[in-house]
Amino acid sequence: MALLQLTIIPIGTSTPNLGNYVLAIQKRLTDMGATFTLNDMGTLIEGEATELLKLVIALYESPFAEGAVRVITQITIDDRRDKKVNIGDKTQSILSRYVSQEANSHD
Repeated sequence: MALLQLTIIPIGTSTPNLGNYVLAIQKRLTDMGATFTLNDMGTLIEGEATELLKLVIALYESPFAEGAVRVITQITIDDRRDKKVNIGDKTQSILSRYVSQEANSHD
């Protein structure tokens, strides 16, 4: 199971607001049945690496379809093969460690 962080930045748009572009990508992911979560800097998607790369190809065209004339795409893939990981697992692990450390430091 892999996690993919995707940030697609349309350039050359008529407004600095990119919300409609982000919304179009989120709708596309929903239509494709993807497991994902939006964050302030992009979208985190989970799945098999080869399937995630296929998603990126499909999503890459979305801003152009919405009128963008230039697009910058950033992709980060964490492909862990020794255990299954899901969106939020890493965050939960760190938060649990933090809470545990805080509890121990007050003893």
